[in-house]
Amino acid sequence: MNRSNAIETGLPEDFMFQINKTEAEQLVSQNVIPHKKYFGGSLPYAFTEQGVAMLSSILSSEQAIKINIAIMRAFVKLREMISTNKELAHKLAQLERKIEKHDDEIKAIFNAIRQLMSPPEKTKRKIGFKRGEEKG
Repeated sequence: MNRSNAIETGLPEDFMFQINKTEAEQLVSQNVIPHKKYFGGSLPYAFTEQGVAMLSSILSSEQAIKINIAIMRAFVKLREMISTNKELAHKLAQLERKIEKHDDEIKAIFNAIRQLMSPPEKTKRKIGFKRGEEKG
């Protein structure tokens, strides 16, 4: 966003940004906006969480307040999802470490079982009587 747009809206530059062409295509493909013609010939702006909070203090119509509340709730949900995904990723990493440890232990168990299953090596005894051995 250029400086003049920020001044025109009364919002700081970091409270809103202009979406790019790829994001605009996604809005249309996900049925958020029916067609690109609704953009009015230019790419629309999106507000950050701080921008939405700022708008709620500027806009006073009942509908604007309801929409801003819904958007703020969406930001809260988004933060919760990000937090949950971080926790899930951490738990998954812990599980992977446990499995790796168990894999080594399971391999050791299989090796021990294979050793038990293989026939023992027979030692050949010499035929005959050795001095010092008693007959039994």
